[in-house]
Amino acid sequence: MTRPDRLSPVEWASATLVVTIWGLNFVAAKTALATLPPFLLMSIRFACTALVLAPFFRPTRAQLPGTLLIALLLGVGHFGLMFFGVAGMDAATAAIVIELSIPFSAILAWAFFGETLGTWRSLGLAVSFIGVALLAGEPHLPRFSPFIAVVASGFAWALANVVIKRLGPINPLALNGWMAMLATPMLAGLSLATESGQVEALAATGLRGWSGVAYTIVCSTLIAYTLWYRLIARHPMNRVVPFTLLGPVVGLTGGVLLLGEPLTWHKLVGGTLTVLGVAVVELLPGRAIHRPDEPEPGT
Repeated sequence: MTRPDRLSPVEWASATLVVTIWGLNFVAAKTALATLPPFLLMSIRFACTALVLAPFFRPTRAQLPGTLLIALLLGVGHFGLMFFGVAGMDAATAAIVIELSIPFSAILAWAFFGETLGTWRSLGLAVSFIGVALLAGEPHLPRFSPFIAVVASGFAWALANVVIKRLGPINPLALNGWMAMLATPMLAGLSLATESGQVEALAATGLRGWSGVAYTIVCSTLIAYTLWYRLIARHPMNRVVPFTLLGPVVGLTGGVLLLGEPLTWHKLVGGTLTVLGVAVVELLPGRAIHRPDEPEPGT
């Protein structure tokens, strides 16, 4: 069945809501990470998600290997690394750096789906990476490892989107629930291996911190990712992913206004270059070239 080429008004509103939720998720995460270590926080988040969804929505047996891979890429690779990075850097900076997931998605679309890049899109890739490189000089970045973790998180997100499209039709609630169930022990193991003082951290987390945890579970996971999976299942990636251009604006604004983070020239210039480069990549999409022995992407 041919997928719709244009988003309906309801889908436009849905995509805008998703990226707004994700942008503010950096603020919620930073709030929760004030007391909770990142891998412990993510294991709690996914354990709660699994309890709500996994008993009621199940993937098919054939989809379980792909779901396990998504749990590794999205649960550990994206969320685990992203929250590890946010714990050690400004939420506003992280919200901009994570935009590299879009250039990474374009590169993977070229590699897996035969989509051409072209001169202008290649230039956009270069500009976006230059913008993120400027953010690496952010004076409020205490060490470099959180920055690298967020970059790697963006690449894991792009890989996960490829796997989701290869997985075929699947109930997004089943994917959310079972991805969370499979990712929980991975993240709990990482917490036990690399973090300490978990019991004390749980006891020290007050209403503000648990509100941040609740936001990441209800809004970012149950609502946003369910809507997102439906969108990328119905439309080509280059129709949906451009909406994430709104994410760094929301994240930067939230970090500055709600968390009191400084608005430096690194954020302004680096963020502007990153978003401009990403906009070129996504608003000037390349043509998809399909070989006769390959299915159309997304079928």
